[in-house]
Amino acid sequence: MQKTITDIIRDRCEAAPISYRDYIEATLYTENFGYYTQTAKRVGRSGQHDFYTAESLGRVFAELVTAAAVDLLGEEKSTSITFVEIAAEPGTSLLSHLESHPFGGEQVIRQGEPIQLDGSVIIFANEWLDALPFHRLIFRGSAWRERGVSLNADGQLVEVLLDQLTPEVAAMAKRLPAQIEDGYELDLPLQAEAALADLLAQDWSGLILLFDYGRTWTSLLQDHPSGTARTYKKHIQANDLLEAPGACDITCDINWTPLQAQMEAAGLQSVNLESQESFIVKRAQRAAEAIVSGSAGDFSPDRQTLMQLIHPANMGQRFQVLWGLREN
Repeated sequence: MQKTITDIIRDRCEAAPISYRDYIEATLYTENFGYYTQTAKRVGRSGQHDFYTAESLGRVFAELVTAAAVDLLGEEKSTSITFVEIAAEPGTSLLSHLESHPFGGEQVIRQGEPIQLDGSVIIFANEWLDALPFHRLIFRGSAWRERGVSLNADGQLVEVLLDQLTPEVAAMAKRLPAQIEDGYELDLPLQAEAALADLLAQDWSGLILLFDYGRTWTSLLQDHPSGTARTYKKHIQANDLLEAPGACDITCDINWTPLQAQMEAAGLQSVNLESQESFIVKRAQRAAEAIVSGSAGDFSPDRQTLMQLIHPANMGQRFQVLWGLREN
């Protein structure tokens, strides 16, 4: 009988409990079995998809990102730069929604492919970092404990507390508050920090644009006592990460504070963290104004899409953009 992803995870848990980070990596990225490695349509607005992103809104979002990149770099530099999209969904890319673009070239890196950058580039990623595995902690008995996954007597996956912190968490433990409300849960996206560090260590210049949903370190430690981890399936959000592994997305809010600090420490200029609303209004003003003025007084799907992207009640405040410039 062919194994399932649940069988594979059970096998890994038999010797000893595993961290949530390892469990999430297995359920999302195990070849042919993981959520992101199966040939299925995950992203879209219909009931057959699990969730949708700003990029699902197609041409309007592509026009806005393109306009912002040109505005930040200047038209002359844009014509000789390569637009690199990281973690694009299969069969599509941001620039594929446009008939033409102003850049010197285009490169698309799919989910799971190696990321190797050099030369003059625009690095664009939409909801890449939140798709990476993360650790889960809870404050119990005056100490931070790491949550993990094990098997009960019936062979079912259950949550446990690990005997000790995994090396990645132990290495950053000094950043954790010594005291906090007992039972406070923290979902810790350390792999997002490692992924950005890998990007910043490479020899490239230009612009980096990271669109995602996240919180500051202060907010994660004050405003979310139950953590931010969740699953998505057929546009329904749930909180049981152990249910239906491989059949649903698992995600958490990323921590913007260390990511912004990494970019500043690497010498990037004009490093900014803005709401998606603020970024589009400030950086893609020409494109946004063209959409509004081109349909004044009439019902316009493009204008409706723009409002979805910038309105605070929709995507405008829930999503943020971290960006910065790197000179040669």
